[in-house]
Amino acid sequence: MIYLVRHGQTESNLARRYQGASDSPLTALGQAQARRMGELLNRLVPDTAGWRMVASPLGRARQTASVICQAMGGTLTPSLDPRVAEVSMGSWDGLQIDELESRRPQDVPYPERYFQSPDGESFDAIWGRLAAWLASVAHDENVILVSHGLAGRFLRGIYGQLPREDLLTLPVPQDAIYALSDGAITQIDCEPV
Repeated sequence: MIYLVRHGQTESNLARRYQGASDSPLTALGQAQARRMGELLNRLVPDTAGWRMVASPLGRARQTASVICQAMGGTLTPSLDPRVAEVSMGSWDGLQIDELESRRPQDVPYPERYFQSPDGESFDAIWGRLAAWLASVAHDENVILVSHGLAGRFLRGIYGQLPREDLLTLPVPQDAIYALSDGAITQIDCEPV
């Protein structure tokens, strides 16, 4: 079982900036979202024995994981894994969405914008590192994973064996948890903040 969580809202999310490998702190709403996800995970996993938590090394994911751990009673300590970090668009990281759109070649479909930066990660490289992380999780292992929006799309798409175009358009809520278990993906919504 994998419970997949996206970090809470950040200052950059609020400013409509694509963060990628850059970072931004959680907003008050983002902290509240992380707390709600922790409370929900505490109900889903009342006994953390046999569970581990993994987080992206980027600050917003680490901060979210910390808040979740506190809400779960402090019994888990997240390990950091760079394979589950957000997709980097290289020099385009930190651009506002409108700026990013102005740089995307017009003949490239909107969901493919992430892979158009001259120095960003390619689709295949991202697929490879996230597929490698998924393959490293044993079938009978229980993991809470705190990651990101686009990385989370890839993780769900790889797990669900989705076509590329479906993977790239999956929703990326910051107030839901995805259960990946026995080949199925289930969205579990948190109570509204």
